[in-house]
Amino acid sequence: MEIRVLGALGVQICGVSVVPTAPKPRQVLALLASRADQVVPAGALAEELWSGRPPRSARTTVQTYVLQLRDLIDRALAAAGAAAGVSCAKDVLVTSTGGYQLSTGGGQVDLWDFERLAGLGYRSIDAGDFPLAARQLGEALALWRGPALADVPLGGQLAVEAKRLEETRLCALDQRIEADLRLGRHRVLLAELTVLVDRYRTHESLHGQYMVALHRSGRRSEALEAYQRLRNTLVRELGMEPSAGLRRLQRSILLAGPERPEQEAPVAAPHPTDSRLSRVG
Repeated sequence: MEIRVLGALGVQICGVSVVPTAPKPRQVLALLASRADQVVPAGALAEELWSGRPPRSARTTVQTYVLQLRDLIDRALAAAGAAAGVSCAKDVLVTSTGGYQLSTGGGQVDLWDFERLAGLGYRSIDAGDFPLAARQLGEALALWRGPALADVPLGGQLAVEAKRLEETRLCALDQRIEADLRLGRHRVLLAELTVLVDRYRTHESLHGQYMVALHRSGRRSEALEAYQRLRNTLVRELGMEPSAGLRRLQRSILLAGPERPEQEAPVAAPHPTDSRLSRVG
């Protein structure tokens, strides 16, 4: 089995898709896939489908959607033949006490691969191995094909999961850029960071990295302008000033002077603990 949630939903058995076209069965499969190899209570499925206001027929309707998914799984298993390694859909979409479990059978899950690679990258950052960290985090981020569960209707639980996944992606992106800055790749990063600070207009860590890349590329005035734009946005939209770490970065750029920035004392982006939106955990 192959499960993909980092983008459009994908669930395949021996290369055969078992993703339904109807919205609600797709929603059921998405919740099961996001918690692969875990039992998802029937009540949690009902809550996801009907936003906490399930009809009296909710349990029966959930069972109907599960049967529809099993029908798709049975067709995939029939097409795969003996290569599938399981005999029927009930071995894949398992009924457990009070709920259902999508059993991967040791298959591939893009979320698990992402978390493994990102974890390796974080440990490489901590060890000071920035080339390895940049490679590992780059491989983790390459697994993303768009917003998490991009083609699935999101109820309360899936919306929270999609937001959590986006935060994990931003954390990995932040640390990959940090590793690239440590390797002197500031000029290469400028195009990417220009897009990112426009997309995430209040993300302090990304703005700090953008300021560093601009300053090291000899564009000190633009680095200071980037700070001012962020400050104006934070004050206007959130009623708060930039963090202490970002203010220190601005002052260090002011004091560094405009000439030969590549030869000046290094200017670092705010430390993660200084940023409200930096990696946690």
